[in-house]
Amino acid sequence: MYRYASSVLFLASVFAFQLSHGTEVTVKDKDNNLCLSANLMVNFSVSYVVADKKSETAMFELPGNVTTDGSACDKTSSTLKLNFGEGHSWSVNFTIKGKTYQADTITFSYNLSDTVVFPKSVVNDTLTVNVKPQIADVGMDTCYSCNSKDTIEAESVNQTLWNVLIQAFVINNSTSKNITSCAADVPSTPVAPTTHPTTTTPAAPVTNSSTAPPPTTTPTPTPTPTLPTPTTGEYSIKPDENSTVCLMANFGLRISLKSGEMNFEPNGTTSSGSCGVNSSQLVLTSNAMTITLTFTNDTKKFHLHALNITGKTSSGVAFSGANTNLSLWEAAVGSSYMCNKEQNYTITGLLTLYTFNLHVQPFGVNKGVFSTAEDCQADAENFIVPIAVGVALLVLILIVLLAYFIGRKRNMASSYETL
Repeated sequence: MYRYASSVLFLASVFAFQLSHGTEVTVKDKDNNLCLSANLMVNFSVSYVVADKKSETAMFELPGNVTTDGSACDKTSSTLKLNFGEGHSWSVNFTIKGKTYQADTITFSYNLSDTVVFPKSVVNDTLTVNVKPQIADVGMDTCYSCNSKDTIEAESVNQTLWNVLIQAFVINNSTSKNITSCAADVPSTPVAPTTHPTTTTPAAPVTNSSTAPPPTTTPTPTPTPTLPTPTTGEYSIKPDENSTVCLMANFGLRISLKSGEMNFEPNGTTSSGSCGVNSSQLVLTSNAMTITLTFTNDTKKFHLHALNITGKTSSGVAFSGANTNLSLWEAAVGSSYMCNKEQNYTITGLLTLYTFNLHVQPFGVNKGVFSTAEDCQADAENFIVPIAVGVALLVLILIVLLAYFIGRKRNMASSYETL
C-alpha cells in the first residue's frame, strides 16, 4: 500500500536532516502546517543466505541521510516512511483511537542486492517484514517518548528502537511539550520495607585468638588485558599488473564489538578493489574478517562513503556491520589524508572502528607515492602547544632585550650627568 502513498494530494513537503543523537524528520500537510514530527534511532540485524546455504548477519543502523517520500498525514491517520541506502525503507503508520493514538504496523523493506550491506548474498530480492510495535494509548497533543531500547523480533530480522520521540498528530503547527512515556521508561514503585520488632541477641562469646578461624581472603579480579597497538598495514590497488598504483592506504585497525575488541592483522591479508573516476573501493581480506572501504569524490574533495565489515571473533561468533552514509577522511582530490593519532568512529550502534597511523589516497595517485597530505584536526592540535610555547619564549626574549636596552640607555645617561 505504501507504493501509492506518494500520490496523496495533501502532502505538500517533507524535510529530513540528521542530528548527532538520531534521525530527525518533520512532515507538513497541504497547507504547509507541521503534522508529524519524529526523532529516533533504529538498529537492524538481518540474517541472509550466502553461498552453500550458509547464513550471514548484517548489522546496520537507520542513517540520518534519509528521504521521506511516501510519508503522509490526515485527520485520522498518518504514515512516516523513511527511505535510505540502496532501496531500503522503514515505515510506521499511526491511527487515532478515541482520545489517543497508536502505532499499528512497522514495515521494514531491505534490498538484498545492496552488496555493501549484504555482501555475497545469493538472493537479490527486496524483502519486507511487518511487525506490531508496542506504541499505544498515546494522548492526543502529546509526544510519545521512549529512551529505553525496545527490540522487535521477526523471522530473520531484529529491529531495536531507542531514543524515540514521535508526535504523529501535531496540533496548531507546533510540537507539544507534553510527554507520554513508554512503560520501560516509567520507574516502578518501590515496595515499602517490612518492619519487624527489634530483638536483642546475646553477644557471642569471645574466643581465644589461637582457636579463632583464619581471616577470609577475597580474591582480586584479574584485570582485562589491553590490546597492543595494531600493526600498520600498507595496501595498494592496481587496475592490472601493467598499470601503476591508483589507490594507496596505510593504517592500523582495531574493531570494537559488544563482545570485545580485536586488532586487524595485516600479515597474510590480501587486498583487492577498483579505481574509478567518482568511486574507488578497497577490499581487505584476512583470516578473521573482510573489510570493504568505498570512497567517493565530487571532483573537489574525496571522503570515505561506505564501510562494510564481516568476520568471526576468536570464539567463532560471526559478526557483520555496515554503514553507507559516512563522511570521513575528507581531503582535496589530488592530495592525501593523514591522521597519525588514534581515532575512533562509530560505524553502527554495535561496532566501532579505531584507526592508527592513518594515511590514505583513493584518487590521483602519481608514481606510486602519496601526494601532499591534509592532516586531521587531531594532528593539527598537536602543533598548538609547541607553537604557543615558541611564541611565549619569543615574547619573553623580546621583553628581556627591551629591558636590557632601556637599562643600558639609562646607565649611559647617568654617566653623562656625573661627568
